[in-house]
Amino acid sequence: MSLPEIVSRERWRAAREELLLKEEALTRAREALNAERRRLPMVEVDAEYVFEGGDGKATLLDLFDGRAQLIVHHFMFAPEWEAGCPNCAAFLDQIGHLAHLRARGTSFAVVSRAPFTRILPFKARMGWTLPWYSSYHSDFTRDFNRDFGATLVVDDEPVERPGISCFLREHDRVFHTYSAHDRGLDGLGSTMSLLDLTALGRVPEGSDRVRYHDEYED
Repeated sequence: MSLPEIVSRERWRAAREELLLKEEALTRAREALNAERRRLPMVEVDAEYVFEGGDGKATLLDLFDGRAQLIVHHFMFAPEWEAGCPNCAAFLDQIGHLAHLRARGTSFAVVSRAPFTRILPFKARMGWTLPWYSSYHSDFTRDFNRDFGATLVVDDEPVERPGISCFLREHDRVFHTYSAHDRGLDGLGSTMSLLDLTALGRVPEGSDRVRYHDEYED
C-alpha cells in the first residue's frame, strides 16, 4: 500500500488549507442538495401493509409510534436465510441512540422479509434493541424496492436490496417522501445524516444542539 508523502509542517498546512476549500464547497453543495430533497413531492401510501413485531401485528401507521416521521431501514434478510446480511448488520451497528431522532419527531424501524421467528434470535444475538418488524406477509419490501423503475424481482420473488425509506404522516394519512438504496446508504448512520433524508429535515430549529439522550422529553 502506498503511503502519503512525508513533508514539512508548513507544506502539510498549505495542502490542508487547499483541501479545506474543497471540503467547504462540498458542505455547501450537500446543504443545497438536502434543501432540494426536502422539496421533493410525496405520494400517499394507499396499501394496507401489515407487519409482525415484538407486540404482534402492526400497520405502517403503527410504526410511526405517534411521531410525525418514520425512517425504515430495509434490512436484507430473506425468509430462507438463517441470519441477516453482514453489510446491513454493520450499517445497523452505526445507528446511534434513537432518543435523538425521537426528540425530533422521527421514529426509526427495521423491516425484513424474514419471518419474525427468525428475526428475533438474530436480533438477540446482535444485542440490538431497535424496533424490528417482519414484512413476510406483505408486499412492503417488494413495493419499496421498485423505486427508479428497477424491477428487482426474479421468479416472482423480490431480490434482497439494502435501503432506507422515509415517510411522513398527516393524522392517519401516510406519505412516502424519499428512498435510497445500495451506495445511497454510504455515509449514513448518524442522527443528522438520517434527518437530512426526511421531508422535515433537522426539526425543530436548532436541533443540531443535542442533549444527553436521557434528558429528552419524548
